[in-house]
Amino acid sequence: MSDFQFPEDFLWGGAISANQAEGAFREGGRGLSNIDVLPHGVRRLEVKTGNVPQPELQKEEYYPSHEGIDFYHCYKEDIALIAEMGFRVFRTSISWSRLFPVGDEEKPNQTGIDFYRSVFLECKKYGIEPLVTLCHFDAPMGLVERYGSWRNRKVIDFFLRYAETCFKEFSGLVKYWLTFNEINIILHSPFSGAGIAFQEGENKAQTTYQAAHHILVASALATKLAHEYDPGNQVGCMLAGGSFYPYSCNPEDVWESVKKEQENLFFIDVQVRGAYPSYARKLFRDKGVCLIMEDGDLEILKNTVDFVSFSYYASRCVAADMNDKTANEGNIIRSVKNPYLQTSGWGWSIDPLGLRITMNQLYDRYQKPLFIVENGLGAKDEIEQDGRIQDDYRIDYLRSHIQAMKEAMEDGVELMGYTVWSCIDIVSASTGEMSKRYGFIYVDRADDGSGTLRRRKKKSFDWYKKVIESNGNDID
Repeated sequence: MSDFQFPEDFLWGGAISANQAEGAFREGGRGLSNIDVLPHGVRRLEVKTGNVPQPELQKEEYYPSHEGIDFYHCYKEDIALIAEMGFRVFRTSISWSRLFPVGDEEKPNQTGIDFYRSVFLECKKYGIEPLVTLCHFDAPMGLVERYGSWRNRKVIDFFLRYAETCFKEFSGLVKYWLTFNEINIILHSPFSGAGIAFQEGENKAQTTYQAAHHILVASALATKLAHEYDPGNQVGCMLAGGSFYPYSCNPEDVWESVKKEQENLFFIDVQVRGAYPSYARKLFRDKGVCLIMEDGDLEILKNTVDFVSFSYYASRCVAADMNDKTANEGNIIRSVKNPYLQTSGWGWSIDPLGLRITMNQLYDRYQKPLFIVENGLGAKDEIEQDGRIQDDYRIDYLRSHIQAMKEAMEDGVELMGYTVWSCIDIVSASTGEMSKRYGFIYVDRADDGSGTLRRRKKKSFDWYKKVIESNGNDID
C-alpha cells in the first residue's frame, strides 16, 4: 500500500480561456481576434488550419466565441462556484485584443485592464491564485490584417508591449504566468494557433517555422520581462502533450514515433533549454526551411522558463505508413487508432497510463517542475427529470488520470499542480460546439447559441470538491 501524499501546497484547480468563455466580443473597447472569425460548422476546420487567405466575418455564419458563456458578465458568480469547490488555482487567459484592440496601439485600453483586475481581485478574495496565459490562441485581427500576424517580426514588439502592460498592471495579483498556449499547435492549426492565414503559393513550412521563431523570441523576452518586474514571478511554457507510441515494434514505426516526438517537443526544447535542438538542422533541411534571424536572437532564447506546463487528453499512435491504418479522428494532431484503447464520444483515446508515461518523459527530458494545466473529458451531458446531471463517466476519467498523476509523482516527477479542463462548460476550441462539455458546472447553452446561460452543478462538482478537500487522498 502506497503512503504517498500530495504536497500541502499542491495547486488543485481548473482552467478556461478568454476566447472560449468571455464573450462580449465588442464590449468594453475590445477588438476583433482571430478566434472571433472561426465559425461553428463545416468551415471551421478550413479557417483554423490557415487555408482561408483572408478570414472575415460572414453574415450567414454563427460565431460561438462572440458570446461564449458570457464569463465577462458572470465572472463573479463563476468564481464563487469554483471557490465553493475549494480551488487553489484558476487558470484563465487575457484577451490581447481587449487590452490592445488592434494590436499595435501605443497605449492599452483601460476598460480591459479594469476588467481583468476585477477578475483577479475576485480570485484573491477567495484565496485562489490566478494562473494566466498571455496568449491562448489569441491574436488581434488588426495584426493579422496589417502585418500578417507572427510571420512579421514587428509583432514581437507589439506582444512585448502587451506583456509588459500585464506584468505592470497585475503585479501583486498574478505570479504564475504562461506565455503561449499549446505552442506546438501552430504546426497543425496555424490560424487558430497563431493567426497565420496562408497566401496562394506560399511555402507553408517556411512561414510556420519563421512565425514560430518570432513567437519563441517573444516568449523569451517576455519571460525576461516578467522576472525583471517581479523576481517572484514564475513563467512557464505550454505544450499540447501526449506521447507518440509506435504502432508496432517494427523499427520503422518506432523511428516514426521518435520523429513525431521531436517535432512535438521542438519548441519546448527551445523554451526550456534556451537553444534550438541538435535535430533542428536536419528537420529544417528536410522541410525546406531557412530561418531568418537577427543578431542576438540566439542569446535572447537563453531566457528560459521556470516550469513546463502541458495539456493531456490522450496519447497518440503513429506508423511509418499512416495511410493503411485506421485513423483516430478525434484530434487535429494526426494519429492512428490504438487497438488497445477505448475512445471518447469524439474519438479521443482514453489512456491514463499515457499521462504517467508523458510525465516521466517530460521530466526526464527537462528536469524542471511540471504543471498539468489541461486534462478532461468532452462528453454530452444530459439533465435528468429531477435536474441532476450524473456525469460518472467524467468522474471515472478524472479519477484514473489523477491516480496516474500520483503514480508519476511517486516515480520522482516534480509536479506543481493540476487544473482540470474545464471547470465550467465553455465553447469547444476544436469543434466550436457547446455540446462537447468538459465542466463541473453545466451552462445552459446549445450549439446554435440558444439557451439561458443558467449555471448548475453536475455530480462531478461535489466529487472534485472532495478531492481537493482531501488533498487528493480521496478520489473514490
